[in-house]
Amino acid sequence: MSSPTLLAADIGNSHTVLGLIAGGEVSADWRVATVESRTADEWSVLIRGLLGDRIRAVEGIAVCATVPAVLHEWRTMLAEHFGELPSVVVEPGTRTGVPVLTDNPREVGTDRIVNALAAATLYGGPAVVVDFGGTATTFDVVNAEGQYIGGAISPGIEISLEALERRGAQLRMVELRRPRSVIARNTVEALQSGMVFGVASSVDGIVARMIGELGTPPSDVTVVATGYLAGLVVAECSCFTDRAPWLTLQGLEMVYARNT
Repeated sequence: MSSPTLLAADIGNSHTVLGLIAGGEVSADWRVATVESRTADEWSVLIRGLLGDRIRAVEGIAVCATVPAVLHEWRTMLAEHFGELPSVVVEPGTRTGVPVLTDNPREVGTDRIVNALAAATLYGGPAVVVDFGGTATTFDVVNAEGQYIGGAISPGIEISLEALERRGAQLRMVELRRPRSVIARNTVEALQSGMVFGVASSVDGIVARMIGELGTPPSDVTVVATGYLAGLVVAECSCFTDRAPWLTLQGLEMVYARNT
């Protein structure tokens, strides 16, 4: 039996990633700004405009979100504009098959649980997932039994750059790209060097500490990079074994299959 074509939506603080996915393969994708003031009607118009004729192929919808106000509008949109389609919103109580062994499982972002599910399913444990978002870079750890045991959160690349621009009298926003060298010869490349190489070093350091706490040989741990800013720094890191651009969307498809 072929897998249904889903519209999967990963609603983050800065951006929302939408994708058409079936059998783990993403056939089309879009990234739009996450605007808290956007209404359910506006989300519907936006989605239908992006998908065009592809909307006819959608057989279900799966959603995870880190922004409660936006998720509220999505719930309204799903009921009023896509009520004929089965849908799954990942939230506490949704069946994921991933035991969450943290002090308060409800505090863990649903996108992080979805990433953990996808990593455990596709790669097995132990695994570390690093998700490079604009607002936050998140680290999530799955043990050998496929259980989510915790993680870390650091400022995202974009928000860090914005903070420098706002608080530095002679600093300004620059294009996020790899500079010519670590030792920069102008302000623009100095900012780029700090962002790219600073984040890469931070990621390598945190992942190494996590693997050390797992007590597992580094060669036995899968380290997966995902998120739309991963391409900026992955090549500068030494810790990654795999890159999965659509890990969250793949996890959403897995959760949908478990709950419909």
